[in-house]
Amino acid sequence: MKFLLLSVLLFLGINVSAQSLQLHYDLRHTLDPSHNPQNFPTLYFEYFKIQDTTKSFVKLGAFLLKTQVDFTGEQSNIGQFYMQVFQQFRFWKPKIFISIQYSGGLGITTPRQYSYYIQNTYSIGLTYPFKLGNAFVSSGVDLKHTTFAKPSSDLSYSFYFWKGLFNYRMEFSGDFSIWTQNKNHGDNLTIGLHGKQLLFFAEPQFWYKLNKTVAAGTKINMYYHTLTPDDILHTYPSIAFRLKL
Repeated sequence: MKFLLLSVLLFLGINVSAQSLQLHYDLRHTLDPSHNPQNFPTLYFEYFKIQDTTKSFVKLGAFLLKTQVDFTGEQSNIGQFYMQVFQQFRFWKPKIFISIQYSGGLGITTPRQYSYYIQNTYSIGLTYPFKLGNAFVSSGVDLKHTTFAKPSSDLSYSFYFWKGLFNYRMEFSGDFSIWTQNKNHGDNLTIGLHGKQLLFFAEPQFWYKLNKTVAAGTKINMYYHTLTPDDILHTYPSIAFRLKL
């Protein structure tokens, strides 16, 4: 969910910290076997904390640490690891936050010589949480720098939403991001390309609370130009369980 819940709680003015563990079974091979050799489980861990102290000069807002482990390797070993670190802060009364973020990771392939890095990305921008009807949303614009061999600096727009249904027994939430990126990354595969490319990623989610701690649901991962350079919108759902610690 990235920074969705953080932004919601900031809007409500709640000081809180929490952890969640999510186990997803990704069904992309079942739906799209030509592009995906297998279905696989993914494990997410998120730690977030809301501070937003109003008396200090530097008012710290949301902090998030998120890790993602894809078990795509041989015999369901770890094939990819990804992490994000995110912090908001402000110097003023209006709840428009400066946000800074780091993300990166790596992947292991067979044969091993094709293993790869998920390039380090650094972002800084502005985030504004607000309420839209009965839903809590957050909108943000960032300048992001990706450390390809030929680095790319780009604008990114993100939108996050959360809505409780049936007396909060169910949750509908998620986010989407749109950004540009250099086609030429400075490697052998892209060395002859020129100009920018538009990328899109979204992950709407539905959760049903089994009790105060455990929920069952699904997440739908949507990719455009983020998995392949082809002009195809890839849509892959998962079956998931969530544990709030």
